[in-house]
Amino acid sequence: MYTLNEKTLRLDKAFTTEDGRQFPRNWLRLSTQAERDALGIVETPDVTFVNYDQRFYWSPENPKDLDQLKETWTAQVKQTAGSLLAQTDWYIVRQAENSAGVPADVLARRSEIRAFSNEKEVAIDACVDVDALAAYVTGADFNRWEPPTEPVVDGTATDAGIAVTSVSGGFGEDTITL
Repeated sequence: MYTLNEKTLRLDKAFTTEDGRQFPRNWLRLSTQAERDALGIVETPDVTFVNYDQRFYWSPENPKDLDQLKETWTAQVKQTAGSLLAQTDWYIVRQAENSAGVPADVLARRSEIRAFSNEKEVAIDACVDVDALAAYVTGADFNRWEPPTEPVVDGTATDAGIAVTSVSGGFGEDTITL
């Protein structure tokens, strides 16, 4: 960035000096340091902007109130859990109205959702500062509402002619048996 008499000059933009001399848009790119010095043009470092997460900070190095953030993120967890539970609420209403059974997998899933919600609320409450809360909320565990799955494949042939008899794994190490 260049300045002349405390006014910013932009590259590829024509400018006029205080004494009325006009310079074309490419002059700054084509001029030498000596030519710029003769006019009093000073090169200054560009202003750099520090990125920060506005959900957690008012500005860089200025965090928001931790207790308020905890309250906000806990409410978000409760809202998400409520939305997920609402998808199967009709089973519970039907059971209350006419004693119809609720499938075991639906009850298990509802219990999982409540467990995930409780885990997230405990983790939020355990954060000792805004940095810790931001790290947790932006991490993979915060947005996970499903249990980890373990892929299993049996008897799959590959292009190389190798038959894979089983593949097992999930989070962590995977095992392939040939």
